[in-house]
Amino acid sequence: MPESGLLLLNGLDRHMLGAPAWRRLVAAAPQFHENHVLAGTFAYNLLMGRRWPPRPGDLEEAEALCHELGLGDLLARMPSGLDQVVGETGWQLSHGERSRLYIARALLQGAEIVLLDESFAALDPETLERALRYVLGRARPLVVIAHP
Repeated sequence: MPESGLLLLNGLDRHMLGAPAWRRLVAAAPQFHENHVLAGTFAYNLLMGRRWPPRPGDLEEAEALCHELGLGDLLARMPSGLDQVVGETGWQLSHGERSRLYIARALLQGAEIVLLDESFAALDPETLERALRYVLGRARPLVVIAHP
């Protein structure tokens, strides 16, 4: 959680807008150690924060986004695809797969601003280039925090 600084959206900060309105406008993928894969389906982990249960179009959008981020092979390996249970009691995801899940989760919120904090650090160069190209094309305003 930030200790100082100010982030404005259309001239208003989080306190002026209120937390629920702020969460509708700003989607974030926190650093890896501050983010979580919950015990549930892969679809649930992708679409949490959006409406649930998902509509068919939501699942199609989530699957297409996964393919764009290079998660198509993962979906093909999982016996139940998007309905595969993941997390502590289910299918285990690699560090890079989890990072791309967090990116997808943020993008699927449909927020005005997407904030990605160290989201690309676990990706190999080829996957990084692919994911970054896709994110830059999809996200409206985008804030990327990256440390050399």
